[in-house]
Amino acid sequence: MPAPSDTSPSLRSPRYWPSRLALALVRGVARLPLPALDRLGRVLGALAKALLSMRRRVAERNLALCLPGWSEADRRALLAANLRDAGRMLVEFALAWFGSDDAIARIPCQIDGLEHLERARAQGRGVLLVGGHFSHLELCARLVSRQIRIAGMYRTMDDPVFDQAVLAARLRYADAMFTKDELRATVKYLKAGGTVWYAPDQDMRGKDAVFVPFFGIPAATITATHHLARLSGALVIPFFHRRDTHGQYFLRLEAPLADFPSGDVIADTARVNEAVEAMVREAPDQYFWLHKRFKTRPPGEPAVY
Repeated sequence: MPAPSDTSPSLRSPRYWPSRLALALVRGVARLPLPALDRLGRVLGALAKALLSMRRRVAERNLALCLPGWSEADRRALLAANLRDAGRMLVEFALAWFGSDDAIARIPCQIDGLEHLERARAQGRGVLLVGGHFSHLELCARLVSRQIRIAGMYRTMDDPVFDQAVLAARLRYADAMFTKDELRATVKYLKAGGTVWYAPDQDMRGKDAVFVPFFGIPAATITATHHLARLSGALVIPFFHRRDTHGQYFLRLEAPLADFPSGDVIADTARVNEAVEAMVREAPDQYFWLHKRFKTRPPGEPAVY
């Protein structure tokens, strides 16, 4: 897939100047040295509590629903840590998209489980690398791409200036980027033995979603993992990643989900949610609790938010 061009006259009109200014700022952040990025992430994290008041309430609700066994004090502490992490997320996205290859190479990173991918390749199988929406998901995708060739699935951004720039940035390290509507192209890539990374853990309304448990709560979840595996013969490998307090990243590819896909799309989708839940429990402060994961409710159930 060729990188999109930045020559569209419509995107150079004055109405998009604020977007271009913001994009230039993000590119500038990505050029900072790693110690400065770390300090900036901490500053933004300190501001997040004030700047994300509405999303903070969403996160509070999610934590109360998903972690009812935790004490109120523990949930408050987790929320504070999660908001700090949200500030760091902005820096990590900038670095992932626009950081130089040299800057990415200097990030301390440990990757385990690559033997599962090598085994899949030896069998001539494609791989669905299934992750979750953590603050560092984009950066970890770029980090793992230094070891393996990957493609990704993505959602189009509302701002066309950012959408064009970010897609071009992703295509610097990814073989291809597929939208949810490019099913045929995704299946073809997987059948050819490719590895596709994506995160299916956000509320996606539509005919391709079913309600399956996430932390014990029915959550609208896309069935794409089941269908892509069924159509392509790809293995499904959970992709764990977390960051420690010293700024080192730990990436882990688990063994492929056994007997996947089955003949039961709902059971398979529930297994995917179980894998993501296990990821969250390993690094709960780094998960994107700010998202309205339970916005879509089963028929007859009251709103959560």
